[in-house]
Amino acid sequence: MNSEDEIVAGHLQELRRGSVVLACLSVLREPQYGYSLLTTLDRAGIRVDANTLYPLLRRLEKQGLLTSDWNTEDARPRKFYSVSAAGHRVLERLTTEWMRLDADLARLLGGKDS
Repeated sequence: MNSEDEIVAGHLQELRRGSVVLACLSVLREPQYGYSLLTTLDRAGIRVDANTLYPLLRRLEKQGLLTSDWNTEDARPRKFYSVSAAGHRVLERLTTEWMRLDADLARLLGGKDS
């Protein structure tokens, strides 16, 4: 990879990192366990490494944005995550800001003055 490719790859990684929180909160409006969340995000085109996702889930839970419960009814116990009331409020605010940012960038990239 040449240096320009490395530069682009680094910036893409930063863009993705910022959007993963929004994606996780959005998906976890319905309870899911970690691997299921990874699969759902992957199908949506959002590639996240498990070594990135699980610490993020723990951090979001510590911030009070997610709750978790163990399901021990199946043969393999799984920890299910879902968005808390505070997480719903944060998701709403982040979504509004994301849409605003998207519209602003679309104007800039399209060369239109607003």
